[in-house]
Formats: sequence, structure tokens, C-alpha cells
Amino acid sequence: MFHPRAELRLGPAVSTYRVLLVSMPWHGLDRPSLGLSLLQAALRRDGVACDVRYLGFDLADLIGLPDYQWVQGRLPHTAFAGEWLFAAALHGERPAADDAYDETVLRGVHRQPPETIARLRRLRGSCARFLDRCLASIAWTDYDLVGFTSTFEQNLASLALARRVKERHPGVVTVFGGANWEGDMGHELHARFPFVDVVCGGEADVSFPALVQRMRAGAAVDEVPGLIVRRDGASVRTPPAAPITDLDALPVPCFDAYFDALGGSAEGAAVRPRLLLETSRGCWWGARHHCTFCGLNGEAMTFRSKSPERVLDEIEHLTRRHGLTTAGVVDNILDMRYFTTLLPALAAAGAPADLFYEVKANLSAAQVKLLADAGVREIQPGLESLSDHVLALMRKGTTALRNIQLLKWCAEFGVTARWNLLFGFPGETAEDYASMLPLLDACDFLQPPDGMDAIRLDRFSPFHQDPERFGMTGVRPMEVYRCLYPFPDEALRRIAYYFDFDYADGMRPLDHAGPVMKRVRRWIERGGNGTLALLAHPDGGLVLVDTRDERTVSFRLTGWRAAVYAQCDRVTAERAAVAAGTAAGATAEEVLAFLADCLRRRLMVRTGDQWLALGIRVPARTSADSRP
Repeated sequence: MFHPRAELRLGPAVSTYRVLLVSMPWHGLDRPSLGLSLLQAALRRDGVACDVRYLGFDLADLIGLPDYQWVQGRLPHTAFAGEWLFAAALHGERPAADDAYDETVLRGVHRQPPETIARLRRLRGSCARFLDRCLASIAWTDYDLVGFTSTFEQNLASLALARRVKERHPGVVTVFGGANWEGDMGHELHARFPFVDVVCGGEADVSFPALVQRMRAGAAVDEVPGLIVRRDGASVRTPPAAPITDLDALPVPCFDAYFDALGGSAEGAAVRPRLLLETSRGCWWGARHHCTFCGLNGEAMTFRSKSPERVLDEIEHLTRRHGLTTAGVVDNILDMRYFTTLLPALAAAGAPADLFYEVKANLSAAQVKLLADAGVREIQPGLESLSDHVLALMRKGTTALRNIQLLKWCAEFGVTARWNLLFGFPGETAEDYASMLPLLDACDFLQPPDGMDAIRLDRFSPFHQDPERFGMTGVRPMEVYRCLYPFPDEALRRIAYYFDFDYADGMRPLDHAGPVMKRVRRWIERGGNGTLALLAHPDGGLVLVDTRDERTVSFRLTGWRAAVYAQCDRVTAERAAVAAGTAAGATAEEVLAFLADCLRRRLMVRTGDQWLALGIRVPARTSADSRP
């Protein structure tokens, strides 16, 4: 039998046991922590007193909202500026590491100006004062156990505060969990930071309440699955915890503490909050075809979803309780069964909430219309590329034209698509990117991407699991980790989530992706280039009104030309387009000439023998299956 720490002596069972859950900077101020909200609800359901503190608001009140939001959301994510700000508070002063961070990471990798470095240096002293305030303002002895959630740039701030709490109040049990502590990362961090008593790895919906109940009873914890504890000074894992199979059995998350923190913050009035919903876990696509670059699901890929009835009840409860109707759904992918269950029910209820969902790109027009009718105002479809070959290298299960087709239908039905372009996949070619340029020129009136970035090698991704298979060599933690942790390379390999690498064939992706990046930047800066509207003519046929390039040109299509254009509303093989034209009285040669003219005028796009008409139906069709 073993206990979390050799020096920790578990007392007798107690009738009252108090837990504090902490979300440290740099959590988003506009949303609660779903994980902490679920755990608080579960503990309270079990009769355990549990509080939640969102200490990011305390830091925002100290340094001001603009500085907080700048660090949290405007600096390059892999610069880990939020982590660096708390590095000295955790490890002590490390001048050489700080100089390396400035020169190698900020100036070298991310090309940040001197003003950025000066601003970060100024904020660092405030972070130390913030930790002192946290230590003084919270009655830590009122709690038996303090749990920290750590995702993205919350790790060093959480560790710095946990160290201070443990030094001042050694009887308080410290527990860590969250994405930064999953798998080998959690094991190594636990071994390196002895003031962390227990780690709850992966899904902690069962393991954390079970840990609390064992601690409350004064019992050892070796039978609780999914933990990392200490035995004879070594970090040891208990048996793995099984993923939650029945999501309906989870409690409704309790967001009250978040809204209390928001309301009590001097800076909170300028924050626009939103609710969070969870309707599924895992990824049904990844379970079959794991995208090569994706590490999002960690060690829990198995797909599970809530019943439509449970989701509807949760939306009704949370919107009524908090008076908000904007909610981000945290799922990695939409359950396709919801198109026949949940989404029609939401539409029938009058779209009670404005929702965000992550979806697959190969949706039909009818499905996009249903998303809009159900209140899904924003989607993240994971388009990633406009090259069929690069998309195949990713295992995305879509094509360039299907991606553009989705953007077109989103424009028709009023759904915003948030997407990015990625480059640098081993095996991509210069031709892949040369073929994107005419597509970008033709569709730059649609929703532009948020950016175009080089791929990363992320932990838990196929790239990380077998880099040699994908032509990646010299895999190593990103250089920034050396500036954040004073540990040897092997330890950093187990702590890091992001890795640098070399291409086995010496590929230099910027050489071929550069022109596309330049074109994408113009698209983003311009924010859209007019439109290409498709209207039904009152006398029959179709009218295209093209306002791109700061001019207006109209085209009327009648007879077989209208039939061919309507056929290509969705991605269509050339033979099917020709068949539509010949059935309406044209010759095959006439149809092919018409298609070529549409391509020249950017009224259609083409890859191989596949064609797509670009006109956006105005007004949006009422039946998404009907032809324009």
C-alpha cells in the first residue's frame, strides 16, 4: 500500500473535507473551465464542499485587461510568453535562459520587435506580485486539497503558486491535471516537482472524485485508477483509467464560480463571456483515419456522445441560469447522427443558442442549412489545404473542391467558417502549391482563412508516434522548453508537447509555399473581394452578378448553360456536367467550351476532372437539396 507522498500522513476519516480547484493565468477570461466546472458539480453531488477560483481575473485586475489579453491571445502560441513570465517565480533567476528566450525564441523564431521584449520584461515583475497576492488573499488552511488545471500556458503559473502553497501549508494536498499533465508529460513533471502530490491523468471525471473520497476517508489511493503518486520517493502510475462511456451520466457543469469571478473583477465589464458545452469526446474520424499532424485527443480517441435529450436539457438549463445564449461546443468533431436528432430539435425549438462546432469539411448543402437553422453560427471545418495531394498526406478525407464548396454553402446560409491553411507536410511538392494559386484567385470573395502556418510536430500525433515513417528526423523539443525548464534533454522530451524536426529529404517548404502565403496574406488583409451572386431570373434561367475586383459584371445563363451550371453547384465530375448539358440539347463540345469559359471568368473552379460552380445563391434556397 502506498500514499501520494512518503511524508504525507493521511489522518482518520473526516465528516467535512474541503476542496479548492484553481484555474491560473493564462486562462481565457471569456469562458469558464469546463473541466473544473464538471469536477465541482461531481464533488458537490457526492456531498463534498468544493470551491473554484479563476485567478486570471486577479492578474487582469493587477496588470490591466489589455496586457492580459495581449499575452493570452495575441502573441504567437508557441512562444509560450505566458509561461516565461512565471519562469523566474518557479525556478529562480536564470539570466542565461532569459537571454536565450529573448534572442532565440522571440527575436529568432517569432521575429518579435524590441517593444514586445520590453513589454514582457515589464510584466514579469507584476506576475511575482500576483503570486504573493494569491498566497495572502486565499485562506489556504480552509482546504484539505487544492487542485490545479493546466492547459496551454497555465503550467508554470500553477506550479509557482503550488510551490508557495506547499511551502507555507505543507498539510494541503496538491493535485494537478489537464492536458499538460497527460501521459509521459505528467509523469515527468510529477517526478521533477516534489511539491505536487498527485496527478490525475486523462479524463478525471471518475478518478478525481474517487481520490477525494479516499483522502476524505483516510485511505490509501493505490486502487484509484488514472493517478500518478509517489512510492518510496518514485513517481508511480496506478492502473489506467477507462474513458467515460456514458456521457449522460456526467453532471451538468457548474459555471457559477466563473460568473462570480467575472462579476467581481474590475476588468470584467469589458469581457464578453460565453458558455461552454460538451456534447461528445474523442474523434470518430481519428479513430479510423488519424490525421497525421493531430494530437488533440491525447490518449482518449474513442468517440462517445451525449444523447440529444441530454444536450437539449443542458442548453436549456445553462442559458436560463446564466442569461447567455452564446456557447462554444468544445467537441473535436460533430456527431453526424445529430443531423437527424439534435440539430432538427434545435431548429424546431427556434435555435435557442448561438453555437460553435467543429465539423468535417465534406458536408452537404442540406447539412449546412440545418446547422444554420439549428443556431450553429460558426464552424471550424478543418479545411487545412486546397491541394488534393496535401490533403491526402494529412488523411483529411476531403478534397480541395469540397473545401471550397463548403465555404460557398457557408456564405449562402450565413455560417461563418473559421479555418487555416497548413504547409510543410513531408511529401508535398511545388506543384501542390502552384495548383492552389488559381483556386485562391477564384474564391477570394469567400471567407478567408485566419492564417497560413507551418505544421508542428505535436505529441500524440502520428507524426510523433512514428516520425521516421513520415520522413521526419532529428525530432527534438522546441527550443523554447530549454528557456522554461532547467532540466536535461531527456526530461524535456517527456515534458514537451511541441517538437521541432528536420526533413529527411532536405525539403525547404517555404521555397514552394512562399507565393501561396503571399497570396493568402493579401486575401486576409482585403477581407473578401466582392461577391459572386447567383439569382434565378424571373423569365427562367440564372443570372450571375460578379462584383469582384471592384467592378460589376452580369451573366445570364439560359437553357443548357443554366442546367450545366446548376449541375455543378456541388462538386461534379466532368462527364456528369457534360451529360446535364447534352440532355438539355447541347453537344459535348459546346459544354466543354462553356466549362472552359466559366473557368477563365472564375465562375467555376476545377481540379482534374472535377468541377464546382462558385455562384452563391441569393436568396438562400429554402430547400438545400433543390437545384438553383
